[in-house]
Amino acid sequence: MRVLILLAFVTALVVGACAAPGPCQVSQTPAQPAQVTKIDADQLATMLQNKDFTFVNVHIPYAGEIANTDLQIPYNEMAANLDKLPDKSAKIVLYCRSGRMSDEASQELVKLGYTNVYDVVGGMQA
Repeated sequence: MRVLILLAFVTALVVGACAAPGPCQVSQTPAQPAQVTKIDADQLATMLQNKDFTFVNVHIPYAGEIANTDLQIPYNEMAANLDKLPDKSAKIVLYCRSGRMSDEASQELVKLGYTNVYDVVGGMQA
């Protein structure tokens, strides 16, 4: 009986404390999940002038690369190559030949917790 009274008392305290404004309030708006930032060839050219990101070619089979590329990682092997990438908050720009593979790879990185992922729309063809 004492346990039930104590449990009811603690529950009332917690509910009462969280009902008042302050640190116990829970936001009703869920945090926005990270999303891929799509960039075009002109935006990439501007970014390359003051390069502050890891630049990854994800196209397979190898079909050339854009100058200043840092890594070659097959688009369908991103999860197996995370050790080659910087930390999950670092800026990473992905590209391929036409944009399809980099789109898939960038979405995969976001699912894996990366928060600053860019995808070059149209890839090397753009």
